[in-house]
Amino acid sequence: MKMTTEEAFVKVLQRHGIDNAFGIIGSAMMPISDIFPDAGIKFWDCAHEGSGGFMSDGFTRATGKMSMMIAQNGPGITNFVTAVKTAYWNHTPLLLVTPQAANKTIGQGGFQEVEQMKLFEDMVAYQEEVRDPTRVAEVLTRVISQAKRLSGPAQINIPRDFWTQVIDVEIPDPIEFERSPGGENSVAAAAKLLSEAKNPVILNGAGVVLSDGGIEASKALAERLDAPVCVGYQHNDAFPGSHPLFAGPLGYNGSKAAMELIKDADVVLCLGTRLNPFSTLPGYGMEYWPADAKIIQIDINPDRIGLTKKVTVGIVGDAAKVAKGILNQLADDAGDAGRAERKAKIAQKKSAWAQELTSLTHEQDDPGTTWNERARQAKPDWMSPRMAWRAIQSALPREAIISSDIGNNCAIGNAYPDFDAGRKYLAPGLFGPCGYGLPAIVGAKIGCPDVPVVGFAGDGAFGIAVNELTAIGRGDWPAVTQIVFRNYQWGAEKRNSTLWFDDNFVGTELDEEVSYAGIAKACGLEGVVARTMDELTAALNKAIEDQMKHGKTTLIEAMINQELGEPFRRDAMKKPVAVAGISKDDMRPQQVA
Repeated sequence: MKMTTEEAFVKVLQRHGIDNAFGIIGSAMMPISDIFPDAGIKFWDCAHEGSGGFMSDGFTRATGKMSMMIAQNGPGITNFVTAVKTAYWNHTPLLLVTPQAANKTIGQGGFQEVEQMKLFEDMVAYQEEVRDPTRVAEVLTRVISQAKRLSGPAQINIPRDFWTQVIDVEIPDPIEFERSPGGENSVAAAAKLLSEAKNPVILNGAGVVLSDGGIEASKALAERLDAPVCVGYQHNDAFPGSHPLFAGPLGYNGSKAAMELIKDADVVLCLGTRLNPFSTLPGYGMEYWPADAKIIQIDINPDRIGLTKKVTVGIVGDAAKVAKGILNQLADDAGDAGRAERKAKIAQKKSAWAQELTSLTHEQDDPGTTWNERARQAKPDWMSPRMAWRAIQSALPREAIISSDIGNNCAIGNAYPDFDAGRKYLAPGLFGPCGYGLPAIVGAKIGCPDVPVVGFAGDGAFGIAVNELTAIGRGDWPAVTQIVFRNYQWGAEKRNSTLWFDDNFVGTELDEEVSYAGIAKACGLEGVVARTMDELTAALNKAIEDQMKHGKTTLIEAMINQELGEPFRRDAMKKPVAVAGISKDDMRPQQVA
């Protein structure tokens, strides 16, 4: 039938149920945004496109439903780059729509022109450009399908002069791919290894959360073997936290129990994980990755199998289906060897770590450094980061969805939250962008309006997203709760400076005259300052009540001392040595033409 290109575009979105879009309005996409309301598509106009991309990521990760980012061609689209790469490493299937400068002007260096396909070449799982107006529906259908198949963002690039064209087109049905249960031989080999194991350990990654029934399938396998279950870095929601076999997260500021249990494994089943470096790097001074263990790695992307660790058996497939296949092929006596001792060891390690974590209040200095000691002396009555996290845990609802930004104080909290279900923990992932915490939790709340949500950010990272306070109080935007850890510094970089640069704090200090709670109030939101553990617990309890019952957004500034946790990258940093030497006397005046 005949229709306009924008009608065809929107009808494809409707056929796939994509009804939420994030970005900033622009002339290049107005022909389609004009018909969004009639189509049942909600456009969430954020304050910055980068935050809009994080909202889209948070929405899809919390709901499992695809969402869309779209903005003005050129600078509007370039602002999506960080968010799209973040979604790529978060394995989030998103639709990136990039209206392009008009075909007739491309190459002339015209207004808002940039090579948008080249720009996102390394950022997306799939990309395609519309070559002719009649192919709009066909290309869009394929791009959406590839985003789902590859579990990542996919880009459709369309010249802006292709809108408002009348075409004769049939709207194609969605292209669906069945997820693989893994190869017959590889699944059998994995079942044999696990059947013979004396100390099997399961490591769940994001693929378990993304897979339909992945958590339940891993739970059944773990219970059959009485194997402890660890989760990858920032994937605390990949196994029920209350389960006796849950050992906790590996990696930076993770669970010592998980590290000590996997260290003694003879077989590790890596389920739905690419084994990212932060899930295997040493923690608490412990080299916990079992060098001699047999490794079974399962991932939907064959390119990631064996990429970071030597693998004994690699299986390309869906986490839930592969786990079920392995379970069905286990020997009758699988898990019997050392079962009682293994269960006792899991319980003992978990108990010891829970007690140690409860007792941890302050961050330790490395030998030869004294920053944390000085920080405690400077503000003896202020909360430490761990005191703040304990206060938060006292008030955080069990069913809440939380987001975490990148940075020192959010990372210190990595060992604290656990969950009863998946799609509850939104973290920025291995691209590590600042400014993720607030917009991600806004996207999650849009997708899950009946669930309490709480975002977390350090004050440095929050400064990158603070402009969203001007957007999220409008109209039908839902209420959220945001906690900002306020210590007036870029903490991760400051810890690096204490260790390797002799306390030479270049660019690490923030303005102590700025009040984020004050900015929130100026934006018509609630702004609260909490200076003690009791005040923080009370503030969070009230903020969640106001969020759920009164539709109020609250920003809580948690005032904490300047203690600094373990550095992110001991493996990548070393103390520099001066050779030629640097002097201000060598600076010459610049010649101005």
